[in-house]
Amino acid sequence: MSDATKDFASGRRWADRLDALSQQVSGSGLVAQGRLDRMVGMTLEAVGCEAAVGARCLIDGAEGSQVEAEVVGFSGERLFLMPTADVTGLTPGAPVVPTRRVYEARVGEALLGRVIDGAGRALDGMPAPVCDRRVSLAGRPINPLSRQAIRRPLDVGVRSINALLTAGSGQRLGLFAGSGVGKSSLLGMMTRYTEADVIVVGLIGERGREVQEFVHDTLGPESLRRSVIVASPADCSPLMRLHGAWLATAVAEYFRDRGSRVLLLMDSLTRFAQAQREIALAIGEPPATKGYPPSVFARLPQLVERAGNSGDGAGSITAFYTVLAEGDDQNDPVADAARAILDGHLVLSRELAEGGVYPAIDIEASVSRAMNQVVTPAHAEAAQQLRQIYATYRQHRDLITVGAYKRGTDPELDRAVALWPRVKAFLSQGMHEPVSLAESIRAMEALVASPLPEQEQEIMKHAAG
Repeated sequence: MSDATKDFASGRRWADRLDALSQQVSGSGLVAQGRLDRMVGMTLEAVGCEAAVGARCLIDGAEGSQVEAEVVGFSGERLFLMPTADVTGLTPGAPVVPTRRVYEARVGEALLGRVIDGAGRALDGMPAPVCDRRVSLAGRPINPLSRQAIRRPLDVGVRSINALLTAGSGQRLGLFAGSGVGKSSLLGMMTRYTEADVIVVGLIGERGREVQEFVHDTLGPESLRRSVIVASPADCSPLMRLHGAWLATAVAEYFRDRGSRVLLLMDSLTRFAQAQREIALAIGEPPATKGYPPSVFARLPQLVERAGNSGDGAGSITAFYTVLAEGDDQNDPVADAARAILDGHLVLSRELAEGGVYPAIDIEASVSRAMNQVVTPAHAEAAQQLRQIYATYRQHRDLITVGAYKRGTDPELDRAVALWPRVKAFLSQGMHEPVSLAESIRAMEALVASPLPEQEQEIMKHAAG
């Protein structure tokens, strides 16, 4: 952490402390200073003070240190607190001072090109971004009847998505993937080649090494200029991982409300759910589905529903949330819940990745629920034909592999076999090979309209005779 960042954080803590002390003697009522009574794992219990759920508290530690914490629950006279950082230095009976403030997001144009953590502090070695506007981390609800309908496609620069799984401006999609199947590479392609005005990336609960690689290798300096990166790696407290996801969404909301088309990439929704699980279990919430408490499945839609089109139609947030399928299990509780609340899902296949198809999107298992609302009838018809060719070949692949397939017995299968090399080439795309939406549609229409090679026609004619 740079000296400027340390000074900024220290100054903010002292300002919060003075604010809390002034509130204790203000005419609006006394705020009792409590004490730290118990600490188990990352959960702190305080007595002797009152604070609302979500309020910030300051806890004095040894040698003048201070720890910030948030009220996450209560039981009788006891408050349950979750720290935002390391708790080293806390002692039994340490003073707990409620600030009567909730955590807020500082947003503004100064965030473009910056890398910040879940608290808005700079991680890129530059001075802290100066943002005068403060908004709630929890966002504000939008009347579902006032949201603008999804009517415009968003070019993400990836041929298979543009052609077969077209995303609309304001759509929320899930990217379901196991480990090592090209998830980060696909996200990087979208950040570099999308036509969106602003890109917001939330790196939540991932390895710290991936933050450096994503910013410098995957994203690159050109795309970084129109991007905001919010990083809360795996070594952050569970509360800061939640804050990272909320902050990324709040930043996206700010630019959407200013009329921008925003691409929000959240990596990953699973780590967000796991952070909420850690907090819920720590304060005594009973586990339900495979160890996930009910509050996890309440938090997921609260986060996802903040994306989408605004009420006045000025801007939009098109969001991609990665969902980790542990052991390639697509029926994981988080994956199952995400499919129900998102507007489509893209499934990355390990089998395709091992076969050299990148991006390894399983066309059969993937769907964009808003595609028919943003494409022309000709585009939809061509996509349907290509899906049929793909599915026909995949269903008979075993017969083809063992040599049991006999040409001329099934015209549709014959066509699928003849076109398969071109279909495979169409679905494959290099990381540094942008393909626009218009180019993707033209290539797909040319593929499905192409006649069989003359050699294949002769073989089929001979077999039929």
